[in-house]
Amino acid sequence: MKKILGMGNALVDIMIPLESDNILELLALPKGSMQLVDMERSNVVLAALKDYQKSLSAGGSAANTIHGLAMLGAQTGYLGVVGEDELGGFFVRDLIQAGVDPHMIHSRQETGRAVALVTPDSERTFATFLGAAIELAAVHLEPRILNDKLQMTNDQSSIFKGYSYFHIEGYLVQNHELIRRAVELAQENGLIVSLDMASYNVVEANKDFLLSIINDYVDIVFANEDEARALTGLEPEEALLKLSEMVDIAVVKTGSSGSLVKSGSDIFTIGIIEVTPVDTTGAGDLYASGFLYGHSNGMPIQKCGELGSVLAGNVIEFIGSKMPAERWEKIRAEVKHI
Repeated sequence: MKKILGMGNALVDIMIPLESDNILELLALPKGSMQLVDMERSNVVLAALKDYQKSLSAGGSAANTIHGLAMLGAQTGYLGVVGEDELGGFFVRDLIQAGVDPHMIHSRQETGRAVALVTPDSERTFATFLGAAIELAAVHLEPRILNDKLQMTNDQSSIFKGYSYFHIEGYLVQNHELIRRAVELAQENGLIVSLDMASYNVVEANKDFLLSIINDYVDIVFANEDEARALTGLEPEEALLKLSEMVDIAVVKTGSSGSLVKSGSDIFTIGIIEVTPVDTTGAGDLYASGFLYGHSNGMPIQKCGELGSVLAGNVIEFIGSKMPAERWEKIRAEVKHI
C-alpha cells in the first residue's frame, strides 16, 4: 500500500458557532478568511467569545487531510511542530489514535491554535495563532530531529523515504525556504507532490512564489473558487484550464456545485451528495483525503473526485473537522461500493 506524508501547521481548532455575522465585524475579521494573529490578539478574540459554546479538535489543513486518509485505512505520516503543553499532547494523541505515524518536533513555545468562527450559513472564519507551528523550518526536513530539543541526530536518512505521496497545505507557503526545500526533497525521493492552496488571502500574498512552485514541483493541486481566482485571475472553468497547464491533475472546488477536475485532456464534473450542512470546516481538507485515497489506490479520476465529495459532504454535517467513529464506518462501507 502506498504511504502518504503530510506537512502543515499543527494547530488545535477551537470551533465556535455564531448566531450572526455581527461579531465578525466587531472583531474586524473578514468573513471566510484566515487571519494570522499574535497571542494577544487570539486572546482578545477568545475573551470576546467567552460565553459562546466551544469544541476542540486537532486541526490544520494538512493534518485534517492526513487524519481522513488514515481513517479510510491509508498508511500515513505527519510532520509538524507542537508545544510541550496540554494542547500539544492533545494534538499528537489525536494523530496516533487515528493510526497516523507522527514525525513531530516539540517546542517550548505554545502549541498553535485556530479559532474558527462558524456563521449560520456554515461559512467559517479563522483567527489563527501559529505558536510553535511556525518553528517548522527547512533544516528539519532532511536529517532526523530529536523531538525534544530541536537538534539533529546522527541519522541522516530522509523523512521522505518510504512514502509515495507528499501533501502540503498552502498555509505554509509564507515560509518560502521551507516549502521550496520540502518539494525539492520530495521530488528527489520520487514522491507525488500534492498541494492544497489554503486561503485566498494567503494565495494573494504569495502569488508569484506559488506559481513557481506549482509549475516546477506540484503534481496535484486543490483550490476552491476564491483561491483559484486569486492565483489565476480567472473564473472556475478557465482557472481549471490554466492550472492544468502546470500540473498533472488540477482540482477546483466549486462549493455547493461540486468540483471540476482536469487530468490530461479529460475534464470531469463532480457532483455533491445530499446532506444537511452544519459547518463547512474541513470540507476541502476531507475532499483531498478522499481524492488522494482513490488516486493512491489506482482508481479512475472520476472515482477519486466522487470519493472526495463523499468525505466533504459527510464532514459538513458536524461541527469541526472530525467525525464520530460510526460515521466513518458508514463512509468506509460507501467507499467499497465506489
